[in-house]
Amino acid sequence: MQKRIARRQVDGVLLLDKPRGLSSNHALQKAKRLFNAAKAGHTGTLDPMATGLLPLTFGEATKFSQMLLDADKSYEATVTLGVVTDTGDAEGQVLERQSVTADAQDIAAALNAFRGEIEQIPPMYSALKRDGRPLYEYARAGIELERAPRRVVIHALEMLDGGLDGSSFGFRVRCSKGTYVRTLAMDIGRALGCGAHLSALRRTAIGPFGLDDAVSIERIESCPMDGRDALLASCDTLVGHLVPLQLDESQACALLQGRSMTLDECAGSGLVRLYAGARFIGLGEINEGGKLSPKRLIATGPAV
Repeated sequence: MQKRIARRQVDGVLLLDKPRGLSSNHALQKAKRLFNAAKAGHTGTLDPMATGLLPLTFGEATKFSQMLLDADKSYEATVTLGVVTDTGDAEGQVLERQSVTADAQDIAAALNAFRGEIEQIPPMYSALKRDGRPLYEYARAGIELERAPRRVVIHALEMLDGGLDGSSFGFRVRCSKGTYVRTLAMDIGRALGCGAHLSALRRTAIGPFGLDDAVSIERIESCPMDGRDALLASCDTLVGHLVPLQLDESQACALLQGRSMTLDECAGSGLVRLYAGARFIGLGEINEGGKLSPKRLIATGPAV
């Protein structure tokens, strides 16, 4: 019988530059093995054909993944005009081909209609669920279901330098959570009267994080095992936008035991990140009366 590998407790955040061809889950499992980590998760998926920023969380950092699920995201995309596929991207089957008469000015004008708050109909080839099954399972079975439009926000949308290259062009977009860039590409093609699909996609930023701090799988593999943890950011990385609150030893112990307390001096209310000395112990919530309650706490680490 094969001996089970003993996984270790690893806590932190890995900003991974995901390569093309790997699903988000495959990238997660590969990174988990490379760190020999007991627990890991990701903060939102990237399609296999997409590359770029995929933050992964290990151990206690998984408790704060939701913070990035709700964050704005930025992408650089390539759209091929005149070719419509069933998935809306380059990995799908071609459904139709049309001649392309649009020029760079036509594309720039079309983009104007997609800035700000817009409605999108989620694609059938997506992980959204209906009756407990992801939509892509229905799509693969040849079943088309009606989908309600969803409101998303396109904060910025512009053509990349180079304009139209044959039948392809690139754009840069910063958008709200829930935005499907594939759908955006298809809708732009529809507005231009020739159809389109997404032929390349790279995620360049999520919230405050960008590719400059991301590491590739190859870099992890080339690093000695005892040096790989240095590639991880700390557990509080995902909550850096929250106000920090320093606690003394007795306050920290009380919160870690699940007790609430009223603070003598408190500026404002809402979520705060909590520290006992230099140690991050999790999140608390302050109500309008100045009462601090534990919200999501770190379980590992030295006793306070």
